[in-house]
Amino acid sequence: MKILIDMNLPPRWVQVFAGVGWKALHWSQVGAPTASDREIMAWARENGYVVFTHDLDFSALLAATKGAGPSVIQVRTQNILPEAIGNLVIDSLKRFRSELEKGAIITIDPSRARVRILPLKQ
Repeated sequence: MKILIDMNLPPRWVQVFAGVGWKALHWSQVGAPTASDREIMAWARENGYVVFTHDLDFSALLAATKGAGPSVIQVRTQNILPEAIGNLVIDSLKRFRSELEKGAIITIDPSRARVRILPLKQ
């Protein structure tokens, strides 16, 4: 799995994902910090990455466009540091890996993780 970490999450996440054998890049390594969500999504789709974010805009874009990808992992918690939620995120990605590979939105909060298959149905 290849993961593109959005600007709103710390670059330390790269090492967390690498620790379990997943390739990860922070957006600051490949694009402008001021890039639009659409630009980030397009890059992820074209390069086969899953977007990891703390932003609801990515799932809203997928809903508005009825997009089939890229997959998005969104964390819904105040503390977004790897030390606080790293294990929860890794466990959720392992659990939903097959869905992410096919196209999905995974929402992770401190009490649960849930999946929605892409494209989103109205």
